Amino acid sequence: QVQLVESGGGLVQAGDSLRLSCAASGRTFSSYAMGWFRQAPGKEREFVSAINWSGVVTDYADSVKGRFTISRDNAKNTLYLQMNSLKPEDTAVYYCAARPSIYTDNAARRYDYWGQGTQVTVSS
Repeated sequence: QVQLVESGGGLVQAGDSLRLSCAASGRTFSSYAMGWFRQAPGKEREFVSAINWSGVVTDYADSVKGRFTISRDNAKNTLYLQMNSLKPEDTAVYYCAARPSIYTDNAARRYDYWGQGTQVTVSS
């Protein structure tokens, strides 16, 4: 089992950058594929990005490709999401999630563990 705690959200202006972090408990962080999802008010939770256990394989939603970068530090049990050129439509609660697999996945239902979320608000 793994517990996840996100941090780094905040209120920024369009064009600014933020880096989200997700601290994981437990000694088996490297055995989990990790993902970032987001949920805006009145909308369903959507996939943002995912990374495999080693950090070599990554996947991104089309809406964030070229602007967001996912990474992980297995020695620190931490997942990151670097978000650049933020847009108002990026406003949402961002969640990190873990699945006990070496493979990435963009389906929320395949992730077993979730953090509590961190709010990102981008003003125009």
